[in-house]
Amino acid sequence: MRRNLSKTEIIRKKQDIDRIFRQGTAVSCKGMRLAFIENTCHFDRFIIIPAKHYGNAVERNKLRRRCKELFRLYPGRILSGAASENEKCHDIALVVYPGKVLSYSLLESKFYGLLDRIR
Repeated sequence: MRRNLSKTEIIRKKQDIDRIFRQGTAVSCKGMRLAFIENTCHFDRFIIIPAKHYGNAVERNKLRRRCKELFRLYPGRILSGAASENEKCHDIALVVYPGKVLSYSLLESKFYGLLDRIR
C-alpha cells in the first residue's frame, strides 16, 4: 500500500495556486485557512502553505509532512480515478499561521473540521 501522496495529487504550479486563491472559496478556523476550488481532474489535489515567518525550515517541513499525511488518511478524500460523474473533486490549499497549531491531535481536529465543511 502506498504511504504518501502521489505527484499528481500535489499542486505544484504557481498558476494553479493563484487560481485557487483568486477564484476559490475559503473557510477558516483559528490558526488555519483552507481555500478550495473545483477541478477538472477526477481526484482531489492538495498543497500546504505555511504562512510567512512560520518557524524555521525544520518546523515548516514537519508541518508539511503532517498535513500531507492527514490529507492522505482523510476518509472523504477522492482518490485518483475513483470519482464518479456526480462527485465533485477539489484543488485544496491549506494556509497555516504561526503559533496557533501546536499538537498533532489539534492539527488533525482542525484540519478535518475544515475538510468536512467543504464536502
